[in-house]
Amino acid sequence: MNTQQSDSLPDIQNRAADEILGANVPIAQVGISNFRIPLKFMTARDEPILLEASVTGTVSLQADRKGINMSRIMRVFYTFRDRVFTPELLEDILIAYREQIGSSRARIKLSFNYPMLRNSLRSGMEGWQYYRAAYEGVLDDLGRFRKIIHFDFIYSSACPCSAELSDHAEEHRGVYAIPHSQRSNARIKVEVRKGQTVSLEEIQDHCAKALKTETQVMVRRADEQAFAELNGAQTKFVEDAVRLLYEPFEQDSRIFDFQIACAHLESLHSHDAVAVVNKGVDRGFSGEVDDFRSLIC
Repeated sequence: MNTQQSDSLPDIQNRAADEILGANVPIAQVGISNFRIPLKFMTARDEPILLEASVTGTVSLQADRKGINMSRIMRVFYTFRDRVFTPELLEDILIAYREQIGSSRARIKLSFNYPMLRNSLRSGMEGWQYYRAAYEGVLDDLGRFRKIIHFDFIYSSACPCSAELSDHAEEHRGVYAIPHSQRSNARIKVEVRKGQTVSLEEIQDHCAKALKTETQVMVRRADEQAFAELNGAQTKFVEDAVRLLYEPFEQDSRIFDFQIACAHLESLHSHDAVAVVNKGVDRGFSGEVDDFRSLIC
């Protein structure tokens, strides 16, 4: 289609405010969600990796504006599609959003599954563990940029109470019992300080060292036995898990704010055990979780 033909097409989004339906009020976020695209992400080895990403891009909309032209958000984003993505790059995209769409605030979130090669506990095998992760960028009315990383860490949690009851059954009644344990999820959200970088590998390392019972990829019987021993030595309630995770993130000076939500998907009960901690930064992450069921893994 040539320019002359395009200019003659109607554009309802640029018409007067009297055509607005409903209340003529500002809108906090309007845009598009879950448009998928292959993107290159930087790894800790400084080697880019190509992953499928789900992109959400939104901007604010002032009163008296009919619309933003949703496809323009995609077109702006596509101009960056050949770049290697880091949390820092999101600031450039958001500035372009704000300038081309004429908005005062903008937000973008890239969700993807990030692979890391993990070793087995004893047998020497290795396999790819995939971590649900996301990079989020927020640009406010004053042009201040916030970069946020989301990361899910899946681990096993053996119940301390069940372990003691199993020992008691064997000692007092000669009955063999197995303490219950369950697949569990820690959802980490960190805001990285301006001028600092934190890799996904470093976040995974914080989690693995704190909890010690990450679920395994490749196992032989020796690895399964080692995992059982780890669970026996590292029993934890859900409140223990969030407190164990709190320490390494609080001690990392590159991290300005963080929130940690854990869910233990109980094998004893028909419900889950959940807990949340946050750093407590003024106007930072609130410690609220809207939907604990989204932690199911």
